[in-house]
Amino acid sequence: MFKLALKMTARDWRAGQLRFLLIALTVAVAALSATGFFVDRLRSGLDRDAHQLLGADVVISADNPVPAAWRAEALRRGLVATDTVVFPSMAQAGAGEQSTSMLASLKAVGPGYPLRGKLKLTTDPARADQSDGAPAAGIPAPGTVWIDAGLLGSLNTNIGDELKLGDKSFKIAQLIASEPDRGANFLAFAPRVMLALQDLPATDLIQPGSRVTYRLLLAAPATLDNGPAVAASLQKWLDDKIKADNIKGVRVESLENGRPEMRNTLDRADRFLSLVGLLSAMLAAVAVAMAARRFMQRHLDACAMLRCLGLTQNQVTAMYLYEFLMVGLAGSAIGVAVGFGAHYVLLEVLGKLVSADLPGPTIYPALQGLAIGMLLLAAFALPPILQLRKVPHNRVIRREQEPPQVAALATYGLGMGGFGLLLLWQAGDAQLAGYTAAGFLGAFVVFGLVAWLGLKALKPLRGAIDHQSWRFAITSLQRRPGATIVQVVSLALGMMALLVLTVVREDLMSAWRNATPPDAPNRFIINIQPEQREQVAKRLEAAGVGYAPQYPMIRGRLTAVNGQPVTAETYTEDRARGLADREFNLSTMARMQAENKISAGKWFADTPGSAEASVEEGIAKTLRWKLGDKLRFDIAGAPVDVTITSLRKLEWGSMRVNFFVIINPAAMMEVSQSWITAFHLPPQQGGVMNALTRDFPNLTIVDVGGLLRQVQSVLDQVVTAIEFLFIFTLASGLLVLYAALMGSQDERTRESGLLRALGATRKQLSQAQLIEFSLVGALSGVLAATGAAAMGWALATYQFKFAWAFSPSVWLVGLVAGAACAIAGGWLGLRNVLRQPPLQTLREA
Repeated sequence: MFKLALKMTARDWRAGQLRFLLIALTVAVAALSATGFFVDRLRSGLDRDAHQLLGADVVISADNPVPAAWRAEALRRGLVATDTVVFPSMAQAGAGEQSTSMLASLKAVGPGYPLRGKLKLTTDPARADQSDGAPAAGIPAPGTVWIDAGLLGSLNTNIGDELKLGDKSFKIAQLIASEPDRGANFLAFAPRVMLALQDLPATDLIQPGSRVTYRLLLAAPATLDNGPAVAASLQKWLDDKIKADNIKGVRVESLENGRPEMRNTLDRADRFLSLVGLLSAMLAAVAVAMAARRFMQRHLDACAMLRCLGLTQNQVTAMYLYEFLMVGLAGSAIGVAVGFGAHYVLLEVLGKLVSADLPGPTIYPALQGLAIGMLLLAAFALPPILQLRKVPHNRVIRREQEPPQVAALATYGLGMGGFGLLLLWQAGDAQLAGYTAAGFLGAFVVFGLVAWLGLKALKPLRGAIDHQSWRFAITSLQRRPGATIVQVVSLALGMMALLVLTVVREDLMSAWRNATPPDAPNRFIINIQPEQREQVAKRLEAAGVGYAPQYPMIRGRLTAVNGQPVTAETYTEDRARGLADREFNLSTMARMQAENKISAGKWFADTPGSAEASVEEGIAKTLRWKLGDKLRFDIAGAPVDVTITSLRKLEWGSMRVNFFVIINPAAMMEVSQSWITAFHLPPQQGGVMNALTRDFPNLTIVDVGGLLRQVQSVLDQVVTAIEFLFIFTLASGLLVLYAALMGSQDERTRESGLLRALGATRKQLSQAQLIEFSLVGALSGVLAATGAAAMGWALATYQFKFAWAFSPSVWLVGLVAGAACAIAGGWLGLRNVLRQPPLQTLREA
């Protein structure tokens, strides 16, 4: 039987009946394998270097110096320790009128830093930008600093020059090429300046109220038996101690929870890239199903003949299973090979976001690709093929009999079950897989329902136009309602993918760019004292800054909600716990900012004796706050109780100053305040900031222009990677279009030959074909445009959080493109029928 299957496979390949199936399967596996290899290597790298995210095994991070007893306990257990102190401050270079300054992230490190990973240094800015350097032999020598290469240009300084930090000047000795516990480059807030911990007191930078993070790094030495268990035991001891004493402002970080923001970001990126590949697989699955259905229809006669020659149902089934197994293995193997090569393109595109020395690829993504290919084949190609075992012998002489449909529901149910397993496996999340499957099936059902209603609406119109070609076209559509509906749905799904990749994608990108206005603030000034407000405003006005509103900023710690103290056990989610554990930047103002909108409740009236608050709706949801809740904040040692009277929606993309919690001015009259402003500074006025920091040393000026450019660069890389993966989606969409148009080619060929034999002219059939495919294509195009617009709205509203404007062009493009594709496909399939004699057409059909 295997030999017979080989012969049938070779015959079908020469006839071109397996090539389309092979291509569809290859595209699907290649799309998923490309993301599979990329994600697998990225995760392997993170697992290998996970300890470098912290620079230690366990890190105690606190707003105040870590208790000495905790260090003593760690040392008693055999761990080694070192310290770091991190805080933002101004770094100044030059003297007099030539001096320049910039906000930097200062990091004072103790002996032995880092305990895990390697700090790499260089004196070449180009090498530093490429993270290429030599491992550091220790920490900065007394009186010297190591800095990020970006500071050289920003401060107009060089290696060996002096850099002033507070009251002490340091010599720039090295450039930092790679800092193990800093995290991903695009998460850095300001350029780094690293100095020895023993030099920190001489700077006199840490003052009461300074925002400083003290970190105690702990690690198990190689000589310690069962080191990981000892570190885990210490972490549990610390967690219990913090909970028992209700200690605020302290976090214990480990490999599991040390970088939740980075881990969440990478998880979202992995999931999004996987879903892009999954979209390709879904469309390719439709093409596979339609190719298998056409294969079945073309083999009905051959199968009946084999039955007449003595083959049993089981033998017929085994023969075709062997054939499809060979096609499936070949297509999956080719797809894995293409995906393997494509993942190197992803690594190149995302080179700045991932480590250059990632571990080599493993065999797992290849095995997963092969399994996915076979699962796709079993889910979408096997059900139609299994129906061939039920072909009766008498089909040889009774050609008019329809193919049997016994167990069709069971086999297609198996296919949908396999499709659901594929979604679950690829997404890695049951809820996400459920939403994706529901959206795909929902579009399938809606498109099918609209197509059925469209056929019903056409029936009375058959005689509306007194034209033979019109009647031929309507009759042809009505004669095959199932095939027509499948054709409309398939065309709509394929066209929807293409429209999302073209028209809607451009609209989405335009809306994304417009979400951040051209005059978005690129400078922030914080710590403006009340007596400095007027002078700072005048300086900015003289520099050509047209809009720089100042807002009060008050620091307070949340201590209770509705009378219940906030403890370490109040919130379980990492984000909620992190928000409740830090100090809030509160504000007070009589009128709401223009960029804010009330989503629930009403703005406070600011009457004497009342203490009311307006809260951003996102943080309210995270911390489970609602209207009417009473919050207590500790502000400079004094408790302040406020009632939530409104929830606000903020436009974060505007880059304006925003606050999570705003309290009415009447309740904040006795509270000390500093002020903050954000504005757009023209590039030619950069020197104004240096003069401002010289005259007002207490001001902290944050230049986010470089950060915005860096973030935009990262987004460009991610978009490029996604667009690269969309090539597979585009190929899948084209496969679906081809399959939809070719699905009924054989039946249409027989009908056209019969109508010509009965007297229909070539012109009438050509016009009927034009009308039929125009109707099918136009309806498919409108459905595709509607689906693509809905997808664009959903992405803009729920993913990117900006306003979405529907573009009428998407419907126009969908209508025209759908009709054009259908007409072109119909002409390609039937052009030879109208050129050759009817008898020859019927014989070949």
